[in-house]
Amino acid sequence: MAYGVHVFTALGAALGFLALKAALEGDITLCFCWLAAALLVDAADGPMARRLNVRETASRYDGATLDLVVDFITYVFVPAAILLRPEVIAPPFGLVAGLIIVIGSALYFADTTMKTHDWWFRGFPAVWNVVVFYIVVFKLPSIMTLAICAVLAALMFLPVVFVHPVRVRRWRLMTMAILGVWAAASASALWQGLAPDAITKAALLLSASYFLGLGFLRDEGE
Repeated sequence: MAYGVHVFTALGAALGFLALKAALEGDITLCFCWLAAALLVDAADGPMARRLNVRETASRYDGATLDLVVDFITYVFVPAAILLRPEVIAPPFGLVAGLIIVIGSALYFADTTMKTHDWWFRGFPAVWNVVVFYIVVFKLPSIMTLAICAVLAALMFLPVVFVHPVRVRRWRLMTMAILGVWAAASASALWQGLAPDAITKAALLLSASYFLGLGFLRDEGE
């Protein structure tokens, strides 16, 4: 069962590959559906691994390394590839943004100080799947999209913190509730073919504001 958790984690790479195929074919909605499935795998495999103590019972494979490999595919590489689609961002802005994302994120994923002792992310946590999802949903201009990608890439290396919605204990109930709102709004946006109504957009904006702003409430001594 413990080795099965590793296989389950690796399934995320297959989902990322399917997402990339959909992006290359121009089906951005299907692409994000596959990325959403990969996100569910990523959310579930950690608790499963800790429950079965895979570090000891399935030690041939390093679960942390495997998780990083899969995350780079689904959080970074595929979202960067989406930006190559001309209907998302006009060329050559998509190529430039994609290069910024993959280079910066490769360095960030190798950062040994990526997380604080209390499980906050130190720097922007490279959740480009979410960022590109917002770019597509809100149909942002190319220059604004490139600027957002550049700023967030810079934030990966600056002394700012972002909440890990599952592992940070402070405000966990509120954070999980907002995460549920975000998940429901995201599902609604996918159901509406990435052209959601005003209520869905408002829910996405409010939940994003909560997660972006929460880091300002963390005491430096925590």
